[in-house]
Amino acid sequence: CARCPKAFRNKQTLMVHQRVHTGERPFACAGCSKTFRNKMDLTIHQRVHTGERPFACTHCPKAFKDKTTLTNHQRVHTGERPFACTHCPKTFRDKKTLTIHQRVH
Repeated sequence: CARCPKAFRNKQTLMVHQRVHTGERPFACAGCSKTFRNKMDLTIHQRVHTGERPFACTHCPKAFKDKTTLTNHQRVHTGERPFACTHCPKTFRDKKTLTIHQRVH
């Protein structure tokens, strides 16, 4: 990317990334007009309107609209905490919680 240090393996991925810098959001939800940078984010968002939850947990009855949320949820059952703070011994199930925690330091 000419605007930041990120690098990509193919031109299509670079083009989608560049929308972060340009603000372009060409994919609009027909249900609420919310816009997205890429088609997959739109597809996942549309499940809010349809109620579809195609990613089911194998440990409990819960199901989720995207695979990332399922993966994070499954760590509740496995006890896995792969995200470690570099400033203290705490570990976390998901990157978002680690990022929030690191603001304390």
